[in-house]
Amino acid sequence: MNITYKNPGYEYSIESIMLFQTDEQTPFWSDSVLYFYPQIDKTELEKRNFEEKKEYIYKVLEEVYGNIEDELESKIIRYNEHFQNYRSQIEDALSEAFELDSGLLFNDLTGNITMNPVCPRFLQEKYFDIFYLNSERGALGLSIHEVIHYFWFYVWNKHFGDSYEEYETPSLKWILSEMVVEAIMSDDRLSLINPYFPREDGGCVYPYFFDMIINGKPVLDKISELYKNNSITDFMEASYAYCLENENAIRNHIEEAEKEF
Repeated sequence: MNITYKNPGYEYSIESIMLFQTDEQTPFWSDSVLYFYPQIDKTELEKRNFEEKKEYIYKVLEEVYGNIEDELESKIIRYNEHFQNYRSQIEDALSEAFELDSGLLFNDLTGNITMNPVCPRFLQEKYFDIFYLNSERGALGLSIHEVIHYFWFYVWNKHFGDSYEEYETPSLKWILSEMVVEAIMSDDRLSLINPYFPREDGGCVYPYFFDMIINGKPVLDKISELYKNNSITDFMEASYAYCLENENAIRNHIEEAEKEF
């Protein structure tokens, strides 16, 4: 498993940001760009259609990009060096977690360093985005999160034989894939090099999972319990069955959390 970090350019950053500026997105996702770039006027943004929003953001952030371009280039070096320092350690942990030789898989992953505070991943294309304001430690922590998704769905797909199209939001399979990251990340070989772990340090999963309780038990604790007591494929089956059984409660909690953001 290997990651190569690069700067994909300004236009790519804008395209990445715009993935979260559609009418379907809640403020939980769309407003993050406003927090990090106060140059963007929310009132001006909201009165525009999608293409006008894109043009507006492009113009407003163009100067910002010019000012940080040297920083982006320096972070390419720092992110790549820091990852390589821990590559074998990460591979060992993932090999054990997913019951395979992780060194034989995903040696062509790309980490795009962008201006987007939200960091999407693209499973079949084998790349993901990292927000440039992360330190190399933060970038590594987020990268491990994303790499877990690649291995999770690789094993999942081999086991269930379903479609990669089912692995994106708002699918329950996507929701589960976000839940399981904390359990897998709890391995000391991963958690100790991730500044976003444990929960009190910000957490390595979406915050609305932290207070999600079903039948009197925190969901993340239930997922962790299932992970510890099963093989990886048995864990997948058991955790998905749990999510199916409680799908309405899970979705309602997420919906309410995003509304309150």
